[in-house]
Amino acid sequence: MMQNQSATLVNHHAGATSVTISKPMQLVAVFLLGSIVLFGAGFVNTAAVHNAAHDTRHSQGFPCH
Repeated sequence: MMQNQSATLVNHHAGATSVTISKPMQLVAVFLLGSIVLFGAGFVNTAAVHNAAHDTRHSQGFPCH
């Protein structure tokens, strides 16, 4: 019984494809996403959204003024 299970796992794993993104590309993507979120929330005109972002920054220990 164990042989069948391990053979199934090996066959299933062998058929899977893996996509690898380079480390610099990951860093650029994270930086861009973080910048969009930070500046988008910081410069939005809606007071409620701005205040929520402001309070979140303070609760995480980031000074913003």
